[in-house]
Amino acid sequence: MTDRFGAQRMTVVGLVVAAAGTFVLSALPATLGIAGYIAPNVVITAGYALFQAANNTGVMKDVDQHQRGVVSGLLNLSRNLGLVTGASVMGAVFAFASGASDVAAARPEAVGAGMRFTFAVATLLLGAALVVAGVRRARTR
Repeated sequence: MTDRFGAQRMTVVGLVVAAAGTFVLSALPATLGIAGYIAPNVVITAGYALFQAANNTGVMKDVDQHQRGVVSGLLNLSRNLGLVTGASVMGAVFAFASGASDVAAARPEAVGAGMRFTFAVATLLLGAALVVAGVRRARTR
């Protein structure tokens, strides 16, 4: 899809799809059960995969052949640092939002509230990424 429709367009589509999944997780009631949790996660994963493929293509397309190894290594480092930092920060957001000092002993309602708040924050962060992608796209036109 990235090769067919372009890296910038697929970057935006990937972010929109991931944001849609996180929004659904932040808004859905717990009454939908396991399917109500798994389906949005599938959507998030598809959006993330599309974003990563497009982002990698966008970064690597203009890199000189002799610099591709270095740039690819830096791209992987930045992705891993983002994943580790994001997991840590979102874990802290969840702990804060659940309001429990020991999350393992938290009431189910607190865990649900923490999850919804955490995915709402993720939706806002993806929205910010969409703004950045939109500004970047507007500058290249």
